[in-house]
Amino acid sequence: INYSLKNSFPSLCWWWWWWWWGWWRLVCHGNCLLLLDPGHWAMLFPNCGGLRQSPINIVTSQVHVNTALHPLDFKGHESKINITSVRLTGGALPGNYRALQFHLHWGADGGPGSEHTIDGERFPMELHMVHIKEPYSSLAEAEHDMAGIALLSFLFEVPQRFVKGKPQLASWSQPYNYLYYYYYSDFRLTDIIPPAKDLHSYYRYVGSMTTPGCEQAVAWTVFHKTLPVSSKQLVAISQQCRFWNGKPMMNIFRPVQPLDGRVVYWSRARAVLPNMLGACLCVLCQFWLSAWGTWGDSFV
Repeated sequence: INYSLKNSFPSLCWWWWWWWWGWWRLVCHGNCLLLLDPGHWAMLFPNCGGLRQSPINIVTSQVHVNTALHPLDFKGHESKINITSVRLTGGALPGNYRALQFHLHWGADGGPGSEHTIDGERFPMELHMVHIKEPYSSLAEAEHDMAGIALLSFLFEVPQRFVKGKPQLASWSQPYNYLYYYYYSDFRLTDIIPPAKDLHSYYRYVGSMTTPGCEQAVAWTVFHKTLPVSSKQLVAISQQCRFWNGKPMMNIFRPVQPLDGRVVYWSRARAVLPNMLGACLCVLCQFWLSAWGTWGDSFV
């Protein structure tokens, strides 16, 4: 990346510009109308019609709790370093992974734009952090390993209110630069993702990249914890980011794909525990009242 391009183009938009321009020249030869419609991707990239495609709709009532899915371990995420120095282990991943890049998917003018959906709900935006298994040196090498890519997904939502004094995406005037700081030496992964204690709950399934050629070599981790974003920022991203032809980047997401018999696992039933505790307390309360009534009647 030359210096002038990096500083004259919003860095978040640059990733999408590079991707489309690359395929325009190398694959489409100027006829990229097929790439604009994800339904036609399989005509150019057979993997896009495979049985392990992403994204998917996660139906929470059908996930399987897997106690082997321990918390993920980020190494180097608190230091001011380039993102490619960050390492990812744990979470039942089969090896050590190195961060490669990250990018966003969004909708139009603040509307729904996430790739994954939860119980049919599409969120405003989704952050993808791409990691490749060591010792692979490139995405092209990792794609030949069924678990060569570990992709972390964070869903965004617009909160009712932002907590004063707490670091939020909303405190940044240019979110596209903030979320793509891996070009710069002072980037911290902790500037984006929540603390490790908030990342114990996540969904895991095997899938693919969500852009052509849809390589089916991805271990997906979709976190239960969402990230905050303001409506103003969502609108700014879709209006200010533009393709090389000047058209705004809107609805930058692939539709959900069939599950095709795959199983979605959940690291732990975190949200279910309060309901279970409440049910147990109700049963205990009823038992106590019943026992108290019987005991009190014996004195009448």
